[in-house]
Amino acid sequence: MVKNKDTRRLRSHVYIHLAHDYGDHDKLFLCDEDQKLLENVPWLIMRTDNYFVPSLFLMQSFESELNKLFPQKETVFHHLGRYLFHPTNPVWGLIRRYYEAYLAKADQRMGIQVRTFDTGDGPFPYVMDQILSCTQRENLLPKVDSRGSSAADQPEDPKLRAVLMTSLFVGYSEKLRDVYWQNPTVTGDVVAVYQPSHEEFQQTEKKLHNQKAWAEMYLLSLCDVLVTSAWSTFGYVAQGLGGKTPWILYKPENRTTPDPPCHATGHCRWSRASMLHPTTIAKRGRG
Repeated sequence: MVKNKDTRRLRSHVYIHLAHDYGDHDKLFLCDEDQKLLENVPWLIMRTDNYFVPSLFLMQSFESELNKLFPQKETVFHHLGRYLFHPTNPVWGLIRRYYEAYLAKADQRMGIQVRTFDTGDGPFPYVMDQILSCTQRENLLPKVDSRGSSAADQPEDPKLRAVLMTSLFVGYSEKLRDVYWQNPTVTGDVVAVYQPSHEEFQQTEKKLHNQKAWAEMYLLSLCDVLVTSAWSTFGYVAQGLGGKTPWILYKPENRTTPDPPCHATGHCRWSRASMLHPTTIAKRGRG
């Protein structure tokens, strides 16, 4: 309509393209002047893989209503995600079975989401160093005793810490598992590392691949502590669904470990009362 300057004829519906490959004409949807062209259109059909809600807050025509709906702007994705994203029964099955098998009995659940953008075969040593540096420097995971303390030094009732790691590659979880298998922790806690899948590369149009990704994002949202990768929608979705304050791994530059390796985002102010574990959801029979 805009490109062809055909904006006077009233339409019953209009297609809006806000996916990653949208053009300059498509982006005009996020301008007040062009929104006026759509006021009398009953149906808007939209395709998008971008989170464009922050842009709506910058539009005068939406600002007043959005401020009433979401007085705390940083909570928008959390509320919309919990309201709109409903996994199908097969995905609920993936979530529930994995949670009950590996995470439910842990004293603490930690999620680590790793996404790398460098070319070549991973795992990359500098990324592994970054993960260890972040989790141990910030006391998210216990340090290890490389000298090998005797069994007598360990507590009688050690805490079980379950680490859920998601990545396209299995190497990072294997290396982290080896660290805590080959060395005792200084606290005596037991660290178990799990990774549901390792698809090697993103397969956007493959249904089962997308189902696994959705299940893993939800599983990450159920963790008590979350470490995510910068520039990765996967981690942002998990953090938003769970209402978490994540630690974000800086994007490595020049194939070197960033220093500092990660940072904590601002404090989240929404309530976690809306969070339901898979077992609770299953009892309610939600599909």
